[in-house]
Amino acid sequence: MKTDHKKSLSYSKGNSKYRCLACGTTENMGRRKYCSIDCRRKLRYNLNLRTGLLRALNTRYATFYFTDSIIILDVLPYGSGEMFSYLYPRTHGRKPFEDYCMMSNILGNAWWAERNRTNKRYVATRHLLEKAEVKDADSAPIRPLEVKEPARLANSLTFLKLKKSELNSPGLQKKIKSAYRKQAMQHHPDLGGDATAFRRLHEAYEQMIRWSENPVYVRRRGFPDKWFYDGGTNRWVQPAPRWVKF
Repeated sequence: MKTDHKKSLSYSKGNSKYRCLACGTTENMGRRKYCSIDCRRKLRYNLNLRTGLLRALNTRYATFYFTDSIIILDVLPYGSGEMFSYLYPRTHGRKPFEDYCMMSNILGNAWWAERNRTNKRYVATRHLLEKAEVKDADSAPIRPLEVKEPARLANSLTFLKLKKSELNSPGLQKKIKSAYRKQAMQHHPDLGGDATAFRRLHEAYEQMIRWSENPVYVRRRGFPDKWFYDGGTNRWVQPAPRWVKF
């Protein structure tokens, strides 16, 4: 599982093209994070299907990401000051989740073989950790950052044609009112617009004004370019939105 990946490793923020964070494609991406909802769900499903390996490694935190040539699984065990990295070469024509399944099966089989040979779980775990590249956890990005997202504003932002990044702008209420007036010119019934659409627009405007007076955020842990695993919940979560500032 050890390989030299420094030259091949690259992050999406250094590339002018947006890559799907689930399969890596750049085709028809625009500024989206995923090429499709199904693609994102497949990766998350397969990551969550194989958390037994992470439990066997006594994992506190883990991250998963990939390049065109390799997939990378970084693991921080409970009580450890070291991060353990497992690297596996990509197979042409396969999706990252398929390569992850292959790597997970190989590591899982190695753990069970050592467990059956010694009848000791901790020996099997140590055997598997010895197969990884080791780094100081303090110098590696493995401990999660906490991000905050505005609560339940997606539809209102869409109606008003506002970007999430604008929520941090000074004079937010002025932006909201300006956006509302612009959209009202298109949807007001007196100007030939649809009454239902205008009512929803007005509701979105009122919600945005209320939020600007008392902003409410949902907080979660994660990384903007990696999938993140929390041993406390035994679940993987998708990368945080690009617009969130840490």
